[in-house]
Amino acid sequence: MIYMSVKRDKLIAFCDEYLKVADFEDKCFNGLQVEGKEDVAKIVTGVSLSKKLIEEALKLQADMIMVHHGFFSSEFPAPLHLTGYRRNRLKMILANDLNVAGYHLPLDAHPVIGDNISLCKKFGVKKTRPFSVGFIGELDREIDFERFRTLVEKQLCTQSFAMAGGKKKVKKVAVISGGDSPDLEPAALAGADVFVTGDVREDTVRRIEEVGIGFINAGHYNTEKEGIRNLGELVAKKFKIEAKFVDVPNDI
Repeated sequence: MIYMSVKRDKLIAFCDEYLKVADFEDKCFNGLQVEGKEDVAKIVTGVSLSKKLIEEALKLQADMIMVHHGFFSSEFPAPLHLTGYRRNRLKMILANDLNVAGYHLPLDAHPVIGDNISLCKKFGVKKTRPFSVGFIGELDREIDFERFRTLVEKQLCTQSFAMAGGKKKVKKVAVISGGDSPDLEPAALAGADVFVTGDVREDTVRRIEEVGIGFINAGHYNTEKEGIRNLGELVAKKFKIEAKFVDVPNDI
């Protein structure tokens, strides 16, 4: 295949519009976070910005890194100071004229390529409707909780933390990827038999018992691979450029 190149700003404008970033209030800037070279022929996509991901992008001679977790406001405390890992990451990016684009909540919530709709498809959850930045829907038929847990683990190649919460059977499923365990009670109130998310906290265990909902923590990283991978494939096809998803495994 013969690859082309696209102007950086044209690519970013497409992503911003497609993901409807203007509709979201987020704890990070969604879009172009670090400006690099103007022409983009190769993109590396990944879940989270890191030294390992940057190094792999440089090996692959990428022009842009596109991630789900880019630079967040908490990375740069006020007053601004660029030290330690923050300084080192930026140094590598700027020294190599790399573009960095990050899409967080808009990518979680997107109804076509987003993290959560992709998880629903993997788990066989249908008749979906929005639930926060995730979705809630139903399986074709009721199944045992442990069978559903096994399905989740198999689809995501992970080992989960799970509690049935009194639910022996599962039909209605709520899915919100990443660090969203606090939404287990709203999921229960919405009628879900099980809530699939990407984190667990100290107080989660007691709340699962008291709310009475099944709970599956499949890992923050492992629940948020699909959206950014899909975005890379989408822009690659649209602009006839090269995109490669780089997996930097993280069991958390």
